[in-house]
Amino acid sequence: MSNAELACSYASLILADEGIEITADKIQTLLSAAKVQEVEPIWTSIFAKALEGKDIKDLLTNVGSAGAAAPAAAGGAAAAGGDAAPAAEEKKEEEKEESDEDMGFGLFD
Repeated sequence: MSNAELACSYASLILADEGIEITADKIQTLLSAAKVQEVEPIWTSIFAKALEGKDIKDLLTNVGSAGAAAPAAAGGAAAAGGDAAPAAEEKKEEEKEESDEDMGFGLFD
């Protein structure tokens, strides 16, 4: 993450913590007050548009939620139960690839 992105992230978090609406002007004001001069105005508008209408505190409290991982685990368990034959075929294909390496063909040979 670049310094500009990091600075805009921190400024957005400060505004959210204070309950102030996140706008490009307010992010730029905070960056100026912190004497961060290397941030181009495009970054402040990108962050303002991305966070418009979002509850930042809600986003922060749900960062570590594992809700999305549960369906993937259930799908993986169902696929493993009935597909034993394709797994054996994949192993045979991998063995063929390894045998090509033993023939002495290499990039620098």
